[in-house]
Amino acid sequence: MKKPTLLFTLFIFFCLSCGKPSESDVEMNSISEAYVKLVLEIGQYDLDFVDAYYGPEEWKPKGEKLAVFPSTDFRERAFLLLMQLELVNSDGFTELEQSRLNMMKKQLTAVKTKVEMMAGKSFTFDEEAKLLYDAEPPHYDLAHFDSLLSDLDHALSGEGSISERYAAYASQFVIPKDKLDAVFRAAITEARKRTDLHFNLPENENFALEYVNDKSWSGYNYYQGNSQSLIQLNTDFPIYIERAIDLACHEGYPGHHVFNALLEQNLVNGKGWKEFSVYPLFSPQSLIAEGSANYGINVAFPGAERIKFEKEVLFPLAGIDPNKAEQYYEIQELRAKLDYAGNEAARKYLNKEISREEAAKWLEKYLLYEPDRALQRTRFFDQYRSYVINYNLGRDLVANYIEKQGGTADQPEKRWEVFKVLLSNPHTASGLK
Repeated sequence: MKKPTLLFTLFIFFCLSCGKPSESDVEMNSISEAYVKLVLEIGQYDLDFVDAYYGPEEWKPKGEKLAVFPSTDFRERAFLLLMQLELVNSDGFTELEQSRLNMMKKQLTAVKTKVEMMAGKSFTFDEEAKLLYDAEPPHYDLAHFDSLLSDLDHALSGEGSISERYAAYASQFVIPKDKLDAVFRAAITEARKRTDLHFNLPENENFALEYVNDKSWSGYNYYQGNSQSLIQLNTDFPIYIERAIDLACHEGYPGHHVFNALLEQNLVNGKGWKEFSVYPLFSPQSLIAEGSANYGINVAFPGAERIKFEKEVLFPLAGIDPNKAEQYYEIQELRAKLDYAGNEAARKYLNKEISREEAAKWLEKYLLYEPDRALQRTRFFDQYRSYVINYNLGRDLVANYIEKQGGTADQPEKRWEVFKVLLSNPHTASGLK
């Protein structure tokens, strides 16, 4: 006789239930534990899936993974947990507890979707973004990007294509490899100092720094728990001077390192909400993580303050003429407006409307990538798919949310205050609107 499936068991559960179950039947912490264990088991079959875990050791999977991916079991367990969440009596919940419940539903929807993808189910780029990240990425036509490219064309002198002229101009601003560590550590030290002034970071927080190669990304933060991180920088390609502060803030302060440390401090340790001790990468948490990490660059180094620090500290450390800083950042500002072109390339490539080579050419034209770098980015599309939306759409959603709460550029203290609250609590994209 075959054992009944979880869906059948759930059916029996509903048939035997009458009225609203007591809170003890669907207690949030027991659902949280089952969720964590499910995520960790799925992570055995995709090394990118679990980005961080610092919960109970005994919750980790016991034994070896199965030879065949158990997609049906994983999908049914996620579905069962979603149904249990629907039964939670939230009448007496605080706003924070309701946010916890809403986020768990979104996270589990993403987990279920990822299992389906791992089992071979296909989604369009937009469907995937909605199910995994709770977000609806915007669409832009070629005319939009061509107009922005025209502005950059006028700003770059010389001969050749825009990308060729940009490459020639930007070559003046490459950080020499033998000076990279000094420049980056100066940037992250300053970013940490500025963040600590407003966040009062945990006393024991720290990070280790490594330089790596052969990755599809430029930088990565592996959160270790107990306010510790491993930050890796990819040195496959030249690193330009602006990337020092970008990466220092994004991977460190007030970005991923701080975000994870605050969630651990406030939700895992402070509230006992163990679901936040595991971070499934392909989930709504990533949009907040990447979006806040990118937005945090401007929070820590607003406008003129960034250029001042770079001219006085980073440019000299890198051996780059600081008198060229203003013009360089004017060019970077124009280039940044083309950011969403990368999303369009990913959408068309992943929807099989264009080839890898065509996607790379698109990135060369609209993001001014050099050919090898463009191909590296298509590797990122292959590995992380619609994850690309989390960087720019996430940043814009976070920025709009912070500003609506009064954290505008002319109110820096308020901006830091609202930003810290955002980083310390459960949020998803749809909740930021």
